[in-house]
Amino acid sequence: MLDDRAKLLLKTLVERYIAEGQPVGSRTLSRASGLELSPATIRNVMSDLEGLGLIASPHTSAGRIPTARGYRLFVDTMLTAQREQFAAPSLPPDQPQKVIANAAHLLSNLSQFVGVVMAPRRASVFRQIEFLRLSDRRLLVIIVAPDGDVQNRVIFPEVDYSQSQLVEASNYINAHFAGLSIEQVRDRLQSEMEQLRGEIAALMQAAVQVSSEVMTEAQDEVVIAGERNLFSVTDFSSDMSHLRRAFELFEQKAQLLRLLDVSSQAEGVRIFIGGESQVVPFDDLSIVSANYEVDGEVVGTLGVIGPTRMPYERMIQIVDITSKLVSNALSHRK
Repeated sequence: MLDDRAKLLLKTLVERYIAEGQPVGSRTLSRASGLELSPATIRNVMSDLEGLGLIASPHTSAGRIPTARGYRLFVDTMLTAQREQFAAPSLPPDQPQKVIANAAHLLSNLSQFVGVVMAPRRASVFRQIEFLRLSDRRLLVIIVAPDGDVQNRVIFPEVDYSQSQLVEASNYINAHFAGLSIEQVRDRLQSEMEQLRGEIAALMQAAVQVSSEVMTEAQDEVVIAGERNLFSVTDFSSDMSHLRRAFELFEQKAQLLRLLDVSSQAEGVRIFIGGESQVVPFDDLSIVSANYEVDGEVVGTLGVIGPTRMPYERMIQIVDITSKLVSNALSHRK
C-alpha cells in the first residue's frame, strides 16, 4: 500500500506528464506537489514507485513517466472528475444513423482524439417490406424498420416477376407478417409454405433472407471519426509504428466491436488503459467508453480512443455527456 506522500507524488507526476508530455524530475515534483521534501527524499520515493511498476525511467532522461499500471491506479483512486458544462450541441432527433454519425464526430471534436460509436442493437423486426422491379430478374427490396430506418437491397430471383405480382406479394407480407421478428416469420413461413402461392412463398423467403442480413450488418456497425487527430498527438507522430498500429485497429473493426461489447456490460464510464483490455493490446492506446440507452434500455456503446497520456477527467466528462445526448436523441424520436 502507498502512503499519502507517495500517492500525492504519483498523482502529481501523472498530472504533470499528461499536461506536458515530458518525463518529470524530482525537482519539478518537489515544486508541483507542494511537499517540503528534499530532492533526495523524493528520489527515494520515486525509486519505490518504480519498484512497484507504477512509473518508469526513460533511457534518455533522469525524469520518470507513468506506466499503464500507474495510470490505472491514478484513474481508480486519485481521479476526481468534476462535472463541467461543455458547450456540446444537442443531437437532433433523426434517423439512428445520423445520430450515431453526429455523436462520433462530436466525441472527436470535443476530445481532439478518435470518437467511436457502436450502432444500436436492433430487434430483427420489420414494419414494412416493398419490392420494386428494376429489370429482368433484378429486384429492389425496401425494408422499413419500426423506428423508420430504411434499408435497400438488390436481389436476383430465378423468376422474372411482374410489378403487379410484387405489389400483391408485399401487400400479403405486410398484412400478415409486419411487426413479427425475422425468426417468427421464418417459423411461420415453414409451416405455411404449402398454403402460399409460389411467387409469394419465393418472395417471402427472399425477404426473410435479406432482412436477416440487414439486421446482422446493422448490429456489426461501428462508426469512427477523427482518426487524423492522432497525427497531432506527439506520442504517435514521433513514432510511425504507433500510428500504423492504431490505424490497423480502426480498419479491423471486429476488435473494436468486441471491446465495445465488453464495455456494454458495465455501468457508467469505463476506462481501458494500455493493453489491459486484452482485446486491444496496445500499450500506447487508452479507451474511455460508456453505454447509451433508448427508452431506458442499453442498446450500444460509445467512447474516445487516444494516447495513454490523455486528460482522463475531461475525457470522462465528454463521454458521459455524449452518451446522455445520444440516449435523449434516440429515445425522443417520434
